[in-house]
Amino acid sequence: MNKHVLITGGSRGIGAATARYLAVQGYHLCLNYRHDRASAEALVAEIRARHPVSCIAVQADVSVEAEVVRLFEEMDARLGVITHLVNNAGILQPQMKVLEMSAERINKTLTTNVTGYFLCCREAVRRMTSGGAIVNVSSAAARLGSAGEYVDYAASKGAIDVLTRGLSLEVAAQGIRVNGVRPGFIYTEMHADGGEPGRVDRVKGNIPLQRGGQPVEVAAAIAWLLSDQASYATGTFIDLAGGR
Repeated sequence: MNKHVLITGGSRGIGAATARYLAVQGYHLCLNYRHDRASAEALVAEIRARHPVSCIAVQADVSVEAEVVRLFEEMDARLGVITHLVNNAGILQPQMKVLEMSAERINKTLTTNVTGYFLCCREAVRRMTSGGAIVNVSSAAARLGSAGEYVDYAASKGAIDVLTRGLSLEVAAQGIRVNGVRPGFIYTEMHADGGEPGRVDRVKGNIPLQRGGQPVEVAAAIAWLLSDQASYATGTFIDLAGGR
């Protein structure tokens, strides 16, 4: 069976690392991006040049329902019907305490990080008539709370953990597995979005393994959960936070 995977937020960081990792394993890829067309197209060209797989990039804001529907329809037409989904798109806003947060900020975080995952899961499940696998990228923040930095982001990832567990029970009998990964302290561009590009180096002394993680380490866990090697795993999580 051909493996057709959609990776949201696929143009950078964990999403891009996952795309490279899955290309090696023979997956045909649809890389979703919101703004950075140049990075997405460069990654598509790289994957096509190195691996005998199909790879496309599709622009869509996953917080907008109509754009999610269009994303999946375009994948259907250009690549093939989805068999695997990596929900990875998300936003992190500048660090601040809850007392300083506006409703606009909170809703922006929740709409992108939660509603977008729900919508992509919905469209994927509708198409996975012969089974499939979904991996939701959560965060160690869901366990740790991110006090004084971005509790809104942590709360959004807590919601994703509940989505992962609840959806896994709804679709298990259809042969669809739903699992999550919870990265923490990974060297990606997202920390710059939060206003502190050097955050991992600042906190790594408090991590039991005494270092930050690399995106490929998260990609390897995602790939395992998608694979048949994880065929008896659903509704579960892999924590990738160096022991935190």
